[in-house]
Amino acid sequence: MKTRFILIQTSHAGNVGATARAMKTMGFDDLVLVAPRWANVLRREETIQRASGALDVLEKARIVETLDEALDGMSHLCATAMTPRDFGPPTRQPRAHFEMLLKEERQAQAERALQAPNGDEDGATREAGVAFLFGSERFGMANEDVYRCHVALSIPTNPGFGSLNLGAAVQVLAYDWRQALGGFPLAGQEGAPEEAAAPRADARQVAGMLEHWERALEGIGFLDPAAPKKLMPRLNQLFNRARLTPEEIHILRGVAKAMLETAERAQR
Repeated sequence: MKTRFILIQTSHAGNVGATARAMKTMGFDDLVLVAPRWANVLRREETIQRASGALDVLEKARIVETLDEALDGMSHLCATAMTPRDFGPPTRQPRAHFEMLLKEERQAQAERALQAPNGDEDGATREAGVAFLFGSERFGMANEDVYRCHVALSIPTNPGFGSLNLGAAVQVLAYDWRQALGGFPLAGQEGAPEEAAAPRADARQVAGMLEHWERALEGIGFLDPAAPKKLMPRLNQLFNRARLTPEEIHILRGVAKAMLETAERAQR
């Protein structure tokens, strides 16, 4: 889904840079400023320093005079307001709302596909746009801006101290939204689970280790060869679930060897 972050009447240049940085770390780059305090805010030194390398987001950012201009192309508007209004949209926690929003969007896409399977002018393939609106640092969002939104997102915070810096609030919402969209793999894993990159012990190595363990368990008296029950098959299943590496097989064989040597010393 298209995602846009909108800062309304921002008064601190550093917060613009911090917002750009927060957006880039979560893979977003559509930033619009509505009537900021500084006309040259995107080029101010404090903005650039706080962006910490997210200069491409600043270069792409737009400054507009009205909120209507900033909302062009957006279909779902999320206000950020810690205090619920008497009127207007419902106040929800971000994660719960994002889950509901994406579920509704998938259903809507399926319905549009059925109505216009070839993606005609009815908009069967049109991508939805989600906008996150943030008010000024001093006054927050104006009531009239909140009222035109579909939801007011409220970040759950300490009841005794709910104050969040603008850049921090952007980071929290950007993170939760990215996670709802599927998230990113951990650095260096390229989408694959960490354990998938390591070589796995083959069946012969596992079988040899289990035979070693069987002798060791008999040696210390833990396994009765006359009545083994299902101990070894269960250990086999346990080690199969563990998806052992050759190095781990080597360690387990070392444990079995130590158990056998201990049993032999005890019998002398």
